[in-house]
Amino acid sequence: MIQVLGRPNSVNVQKVMWCLAELDIEVERKDIGGAFGGNDAPAYRAQNPNGKIPTLIDEGYVIWESNAIVRYLCDQYGTAPWFPADARQRGHASQWMDWYQTALHLPMTTLFWQLIRTDAAERDQTAINAAIAECTGFWAMLDKHLEERSFILGDHISMADIPLGCAAYRWHRMEFDRPALPNLRRWWEVLAKRSAYQKHVMLPLT
Repeated sequence: MIQVLGRPNSVNVQKVMWCLAELDIEVERKDIGGAFGGNDAPAYRAQNPNGKIPTLIDEGYVIWESNAIVRYLCDQYGTAPWFPADARQRGHASQWMDWYQTALHLPMTTLFWQLIRTDAAERDQTAINAAIAECTGFWAMLDKHLEERSFILGDHISMADIPLGCAAYRWHRMEFDRPALPNLRRWWEVLAKRSAYQKHVMLPLT
């Protein structure tokens, strides 16, 4: 059985668990990281020297970095549309997955930590406003991309939707004034109807 090491309230663990559920793969998850600790233990570091979560173990094969795990799962166990048959489509899937990681993840993390994990009296409103502005610019790019597409690659959901789909839940659930981005919201509301997404992504923000 595949094992996932990581806590359920981590957005990076949620990517992997959502992907596994969509592919109908049985999995055993163990709480690691955050309040559970364990990610600095020598046994964990021997598998994942980066010390982050998640780590996936598949019959002795160990892989870490959430986007890499999602790509591996869709390649190893998925079919189209999750893992596109066309190399150029796979290229665009990786493009959007990596864009989330290199562009959107940092300001979204700032926003999440300030609004969810920081007491109201201690929040840095300047940092919050800057993060909202930066995130808005990035989400507006995706909103424009989705004008004539149901999903990130076109008519069908794919691995490209997983990292951004997890972030979109947090964007729409945190309490702040956000601009109207109708294509983004329409796409997110479609994702929110999927049972695997509801089970693994639409969790209380903690």
